[in-house]
Formats: sequence, structure tokens, C-alpha cells
Amino acid sequence: MDEEYDVIVLGTGLKECIISGMMSVMGKKVLHIDRNSYYGGESASITPLEDVYKKFGMGKPAEKLGRGRDWNIDLIPKFLMANGQLVKLLVGTGVTRYLEFKCVEGSYVFKGGKVYKVPADEKEALTTSLMGLFEKRRFRKFLIFVTEFDLENPKTWQGVDPKLTTASKLYEKFGLDNNTADVTGHALALHLNEAYKDQPCLDLINRVKLYYESLARYLKSPYLYPLYGLGELPQGFARLSAIYGGTYMLDRPDAEIVYEDGKVVGVKAQGEVAKCKMVVCDPSYATDKCKTVGKVIRAICILDHPIKDTKDSLSTQIIIPQNQVNRTHDIYISMISATHFVAAKGHYLAIVSTTVETSNPEEEIRVALDLISPIEQKFVSVSELKEPTDDGSTSKVFITKSYDATSHFETTCADVIQVFERAYGGKFDYDKVQNTDHEM
Repeated sequence: MDEEYDVIVLGTGLKECIISGMMSVMGKKVLHIDRNSYYGGESASITPLEDVYKKFGMGKPAEKLGRGRDWNIDLIPKFLMANGQLVKLLVGTGVTRYLEFKCVEGSYVFKGGKVYKVPADEKEALTTSLMGLFEKRRFRKFLIFVTEFDLENPKTWQGVDPKLTTASKLYEKFGLDNNTADVTGHALALHLNEAYKDQPCLDLINRVKLYYESLARYLKSPYLYPLYGLGELPQGFARLSAIYGGTYMLDRPDAEIVYEDGKVVGVKAQGEVAKCKMVVCDPSYATDKCKTVGKVIRAICILDHPIKDTKDSLSTQIIIPQNQVNRTHDIYISMISATHFVAAKGHYLAIVSTTVETSNPEEEIRVALDLISPIEQKFVSVSELKEPTDDGSTSKVFITKSYDATSHFETTCADVIQVFERAYGGKFDYDKVQNTDHEM
């Protein structure tokens, strides 16, 4: 470890592995270190099932759950938007060569105590039971406006200034009621809370366009999930880094950042110091430069049945908008099964998550647990949400955020891109990647 590196990356979570791969492609000399003996960090994929029970102190799995090695359980499962940022990174860097994906079968939303399919197009908007007859027509007009909207062509704006008109005013323009706004803002645009309503509507428009552009690729839903779980994602980007000269060191539990005069000079592990110009890491490696901004509860639930009212879908997402259950944050349900090779045949994995708001987190997700019941086994965890207080401009330590409660990767990718651009000092150049003629 007596060499000097351009970048040392600490932690092998998905965010850190993506940044490691991007830095290597851009010609940086990268050393990647993890305190654990496995890839993934807090977003690891665990197999066999016995190891999951051991991690949560639950004894041994029942025989009816089948062979333990048939299970690949992601601790922080998230879906990929088919036309989203992570897919663009996967395709643009050629990492798709290491992975295989399958479309998620359904996209649903909770309203008035029931689960409804999210309309897939303007035609479904007219036939959905999610809203009344006149509201359907107004919603259809809204969808047509969004799909035809072109920022470069003011004729498509219909009198809306996308950089000044708020999302709330846009809803008013089309006469959409509060329930339809919930569906649009949370199930389509995937906003975390209601703050977006006071922001310029361009972001809302772009998010809804992304949803339907993603949906158009596979028709069933806009979401994808990798076969055998998310564990292959960080390893795919780790392979990318290695191809471009990156070096990996796992099982370094004593790894710590070394500073001189407030600026990083290296990383010490096993009595040796590797010098570097900058460090990229997850919050656990630089706790003194982070703050806690909240908590997330996740409940990994084993089922022997598909979720009710989802047309027996073998994989699906359900979003419970916060207004529907008198909360500040949405509740997310992600369900996958043996069709993605993450569970034994005849079984399903449903993961419920939300941002904690009270002193009784599990009770906060009761509505979601009731939706997916009966539950054969449940693994519950509550983790802190941490954000950096240091932007790295002086210390040269660039820290990613904790994984939020959302069931998709869009916020994850936004953080990756922001951290990469701050650390590298510019945008990622896909032209630096060779032989990436891959599709998904």
C-alpha cells in the first residue's frame, strides 16, 4: 500500500462502486477498500436464507421455505426505472454485460383503502376505476400535455411557464383533484413529499415523462429488477473499475482516513498508509463529517402468496401516498418472487419501507403490512439517514448519502452523479468507455 492513488474509495455499496467505476473509466488511479469481506455494504444481497435469519437473530428458517440457497435477499431493495439514470449508466458503461434484468409486472397506488393499477397510458386513464368519469377526462388531458411537452418548443406549453408556474398551479390548470394529484406526484413523479407542489412544474413534467418513457419500453410497468437480486450491481461496477486499472482490497476492518491540516492525505489499514489526492466514501467512514437527518424503517417480509388486488402479479410496486394515510412521507411496497430468482418457488419477498415519523416505526407501516398479509416471516430494521456536512472542497473527502426509503434508484443516482461531479470536477464522458454496444 505504499503507492499513491488519485482516488481511494471506501465502502463497496452500490453508490461507491458506481463512482469507483466512473473514476477508473475517466483515467483516475483508483484503490477501493472495504472493511467487510463482501461487496455491497448496507445494501448487500444475502444468501443463503440461513444467513438472513442469523443476521436478524431469528433462529433457523422453517423447512417449508425451501432450500436456503434459493434465496437472495436484498437488504435495501430498489427498482430501476427502465429509462432512468441507473439504466443509462449501466448501458453507457457496458456493465449490462454482467447482468440480466426482468421487468416488474405491476405498478399500483393506494387510494381510499384500496389498491389500484396506475394507468399505463391515455387509454387506461379513461377506463381506470381510480377516479370518476370527469376526472378521468381531465387526467387524460394532463397526460397528453405532458407527453407532448417540449421545453424547446413554447407552442407545447399551453400557456404554462415551466420555470415559473408551480406544480400546484399546473394541477389547478387541468382541474385535477387532490386524489389525482397524489397519484401523479407520488406514483408517477415519485416525489418524496408535498414540497414539490411549491416548486416550478418543470421537474414534475420531466418526472412524469420519465415514468411513461420507461413504461413504453416494456409496457407492463416502468420498473426493472436484476435476476438474483441487486448484489450483482455493485460487483458489475467493481469489474468495470478493475478493467480500467482499479485495485480492490476487502476485509480491512481498521481502514481509516488520514488527514494533514484538515485535508486528506491517505487511508491507513493494517498498519500501512496508502496516499491519495481524494477519498470517496459512505457516511460510516467519515461520521465526523455527517449529520443525521432522519431514520428509515424497512420490513423484509416472506409471503406464500401474491399481494391482493394486484392481479396475482409475481412482482409489483405499491406506493401509499402520504396524504392517503395522514403522514408526511410516502410508504413503499416492493414485491418480487421466484421469477427473479430471489426466493424459493411458491414464495414471495415483499419489502415495506418509509421514513420514520414517530417513536413507534413499525406501527407506521401497519397499513402496508395489513395489505400484504398473511406474512410468514418478517425481518425489521431501523437505520439512520445520514448526509454529509462537508462538501469536500477543502478536505477532499466526498461522502455519499445514506439510502432513503424510496423503492426506486432515481434519488440514489442523483446522489452518485452529484458526488462524482464534485470530486472529479466535471461530467462523466461516456465516450471514454470502449465496446459498450449493449441494450437492456
